Parts: sequence; C-alpha cells; structure tokens
Amino acid sequence: MSDWIGHECGIAAIRLLKPFEYYVEKYGSPAFAINRLYLLMEKQHNRGQDGAGAAVIKLNTDPGKPFIFRSRSADKDPIAAVHEHMLTSLAESQKENPAQANDPVWLKRNAKFAGELLLGHLRYGTRGQGGVSYCHPFLRHRNWKSRNLVLAGNFNLTNNDELFDTLVELGQHPRSEKDTVMVLEKIGHFLDEENDRLFRAYRKEGLERPAISKKIEENLDVLSVLKRSVKNFDGGYTMAGIIGNGDLFVMRDACGIRPGFFYQDDEFVVVASERPAIQTAFNVPVDSVQEIKPGHALVVRRDGTLLHEPISEVGTVKPCSFERIYFSRGTDKDIYDERKQLGRQLTEPVLEAVDYDLDNTVFAYIPNTAETAFMGLLEGVKAHVAERAQHHIMHEKNISPARIAELVNYQPRTEKIMTKDAKLRTFITADADRNELVSMVYDTTYGVVKPEDTLVVLDDSIVRGTTLRESILRILDRLHPKKIVIVSSAPEIRYPDCYGIDMSKLKDFIAFQAAIALVKETGRENVLTEICGKCEASMERPRDQVQNEVKALYKLFKPHEVEKKIADILRPADLKAGLQVIYQNLEGLHAACPDHRGDWYFSGDYPTPGGNRVVNRSFINFMEKSDARAY
Repeated sequence: MSDWIGHECGIAAIRLLKPFEYYVEKYGSPAFAINRLYLLMEKQHNRGQDGAGAAVIKLNTDPGKPFIFRSRSADKDPIAAVHEHMLTSLAESQKENPAQANDPVWLKRNAKFAGELLLGHLRYGTRGQGGVSYCHPFLRHRNWKSRNLVLAGNFNLTNNDELFDTLVELGQHPRSEKDTVMVLEKIGHFLDEENDRLFRAYRKEGLERPAISKKIEENLDVLSVLKRSVKNFDGGYTMAGIIGNGDLFVMRDACGIRPGFFYQDDEFVVVASERPAIQTAFNVPVDSVQEIKPGHALVVRRDGTLLHEPISEVGTVKPCSFERIYFSRGTDKDIYDERKQLGRQLTEPVLEAVDYDLDNTVFAYIPNTAETAFMGLLEGVKAHVAERAQHHIMHEKNISPARIAELVNYQPRTEKIMTKDAKLRTFITADADRNELVSMVYDTTYGVVKPEDTLVVLDDSIVRGTTLRESILRILDRLHPKKIVIVSSAPEIRYPDCYGIDMSKLKDFIAFQAAIALVKETGRENVLTEICGKCEASMERPRDQVQNEVKALYKLFKPHEVEKKIADILRPADLKAGLQVIYQNLEGLHAACPDHRGDWYFSGDYPTPGGNRVVNRSFINFMEKSDARAY
C-alpha cells in the first residue's frame, strides 16, 4: 500500500494442557512455551510495532508465591524485547539455585514466566498515543486468584461514553474513558459479581473461606461473566483474557469484524489473530485451525475443558474485508487466493485503459503488499494473450510456424519499476513534515520504459493519495512514459473506520476530497449544508436510530466521475505523462472475498449502529474544520 495505515492489533495465547514438566522433558527446555509465544507474535508482527506485551499465569501456586508475570515494551523492536526479558527472567531464577536449575518441578514453582497460560499482544496505536503504559496486556490485581484479570485485545468500541456512564451507574469511579479501561473494568465488575454469587452459595453450604476460594476457582461461570460484559458493546473486537484461577477466554464481536483463530490437540490450545501464525508456530495443517465464531467465546477451563459457546446474539456477519486486501499476511491460503482474484478481476478495465496495446505497455506494482494482486492481474492479462493467440491461429490464413511461435511465446512486459527504499511510517508524522518524508520512500528502475509506453502500476488500496502525489507519480514520470495508469485492487475508501483501523477523518480520504470538489464545481454547496444538518440532528437520536447521512454525497455522482476527479487531484502540476486511475468495484470485491462482506469503508454500510454515528460526526467535524477524531 502506498499510504501507510495504522490498524488493528494482534493477539496470541497458549494454554498448556499437561503439567509444566511434561513440556520440559519432551521439548528439552523450560522456555519452550515462551519461545512458541514469541513465534506466534513474530509471525504477526505486521499487526503492531508500536509495542508488545506478554503475561504468564501459573496454575496451583501456594499462597505467598507470585503467579502472574508480565512484560511489556515500546522499544524499537518490542516483540524481541519482551521475549528477551522473559528469557532473562527465567534464566535469573535458574541462576539463583543452580542445583535445581533443570528440575522442571522446581522451575514451575519458582522460576518467573514458567507457567501454563501465556497471553501475548502486539499493539498499533490508532490514537497516536505511545509508551509502555499503553501496551497490553492490562492487569486488574486482587488478593483472590479468581478476581485477578489479565486482558489484551484487538478492538475499538464506538460507545465509550455509554460504557463510561454504565460503570458510573454501577458505583465505580473509572480512572479513564479509554475503551481498554472500560472493557477491563466492566469484565472485572461482572467477574467480581460472579465471585460474590459463588461465595454466598458456598457460605450457605457451611464451607470455610479457604475451601470456598478453592471451590470458586474451580467453578467460575466465565461464559456468564462474558455474556453480561459484552451486552452493550458496540464495535469490533477479538479480546483475550486469563483469570488468576487458570481460566482462559477469547471472545469475538457479534458481526465477526475482527479475526480470531484457534487450534487444539491433547497438548495445547493455541489462539492467534491470523491462521498462518498458528500453522507455522505449531506445524499443523490448515484444516486443523478453526475460526472463532462471531458472537462466541472460546473458554479453556482451569481443568483443560474447552468450550466454544455464544455470548451475544449474532448480528449481520461482516468480517473486515481490509484484512483480506491488506492487513493480514498473505501467507494464509484463502487470503492469497482472494488477493490474486482481486487483481485478476481488474484485467478488462486495465486492457481498455491501454487500448489493448500490450506491445507498448509495462506492468508493475507498488511493493510489497500489492504483489499477490499483481500476480492475479498478470494471470488475467496472460489469459487474454492466450485467447488472442488462439483466435489468430484459428483464423489467419496460411499461418506460418514462425507466426505460430510468435503468438504462442508472446509475454506481456513486466518490470520491477518501484523499490521501497525505506519504511518511513508517515502516518504518525506531523502533517507539515509528511510530504518531504513520503517523497523519499520509493526509488525506481531506469532504462526499461520507452517514451511510447503506458505504465500500469497496481496498488492494493489508495487512501489519502499522499505518497502517490508527492512521490510515486513524480518518480514514475522521470521514466518518460506516454501515460501512467494507477490501479487499485480495492474500491474507493469513502467512509471512516471505527473498529480498529486508523481511518477516522473524512477529510483525509482522496475519494471524499474528489466528491467535495465535484460538489463545488457543480455549484451544489447547499447539499453539504443539508447533509451536515441531518448529521447534527442524528446526534440527538438513540444510537440504533441513526443512519449514515453521508451516503447522500456520493449518490450525486457516478463512479467514473469520482475516479476522474481523483486523478485530477493526484496529478502533480509538473507531471508530463497522461494519468488515469482505476478502482475495483464493490461487486468485484464481494466476488473475490465472498465470506468477508465487511465493506463499510467502501459502501458506508456499517455493521453496528455506532458506525453510523461516527461517520456523521466525522462529516460535522469536516464542516466545522475540526481536526478532532470522530470517536
């Protein structure tokens, strides 16, 4: 992607189902589980480089012995820093007692991070806030094991204000209005209530307090806690938590917006945000990794029993299509095929744009995430070449062997035109400095383009267009092509996201800028005032009665009109080559990704009521010239 987007986080969790000493003896290292957690996290490093964290809980510890350990880092390489800290802490425990350093029973009882439940997290800060204090997992400490809570997640909730009010009504004094605190305290509240319920029940049976604590640890109804906790959540989430008694849970939002997968055998239960991470870390086939169902929780009880049960009413299932286009790693079998199909479906509009003149067309892509879609586009072009060859062979009279060889061996011209020279994370850079930085991100290959050539360059998405305008198009123009065609394998991003992707401001989107420019060119500024009035009125309605009022803006124009205006806006003043922009359409997106219908940033069809409120607030901010976030 030419425009960098900060986006959703990643989770990883491991539950060892056998005694700790089993793994030390079988796999030869007390750090076995720590290393596997590191591998799960590293194989998802694309999901967060702002910070990382991990927590470990030991089962069956004696009073006075610590049983929760945590490491977090916001260093340059946070995953490696967390891993190193965990290994060092384990080694220090071994050094304190060399005589028993290799005794797995002693290690389990005494060594830090030697436990059966491990939870890891990778963070992207979508609100521009950094530092180790913002890194998951978060802890809620109590003196009773079954009241301790460790939480990490990939989520964003649109109704923090309502959740805050709910906690206040419960008698709490939340220390922050951040959604992470809201979630931690809400789950913690109902966890406390579940503890209180069981305490009262066992007290009536005449049990003493130490026996009651043990019974509570064994019989917590985690599903009930989660059902009550998520009742008013509006947003996208996959959240994972471990409770001090030894229960582990992972829960997914009712629309399935954010992803989550798990694997189970007789040794482990493993959870991750992406399927290939589990496949690689545990060397298991794709069919053995299951998806956590929308609106469900995966619970591993302290005795190892696994439950996969509903905790909320499943809504319209709309998993995030941006996961398939860009965010998730393309090593997933299905994602790989879908990205290729996204590219292949653009074959016909691309051929039309070059007037079917393949002799004078060079195909390339924006590295690195657009490569798979480019392969699909190239397959489509090669299929066209094969059909053309077949037609000529069948219909040309007296065709010679040399002509047949020429037709059969013809290949479209592909070159590695763009090279990503440095990974400058411009999305967190001040706007005043962004243009200078993005102009240095890419380099090009000289001497492979002729003056009569059309240069077709595939990107997997065009969000702001900043890098295209300030860097890529200027660089490509140095090659002196006749025409440049920029192709996006995703549709136009027209609406903000509010479920974990850092796309909250309408004014940033090149498609929105194009629509506004067309409104002004056609003298229909009054439409903007009308839309703003409806957006303002919607702020007074209950959340579930709010509609997306911004859709009215895009209904004024046909898709090709917006595409043409985007090209006008992207075009640098000194660009000599012709310029055309081609986008995937919604139908093509759905055909390529039939099981991931979450397309609200393209269509405006939000899966939860909170999304409609966010887009309306974003439009009000635009009209008021406010740079505030819409959620």
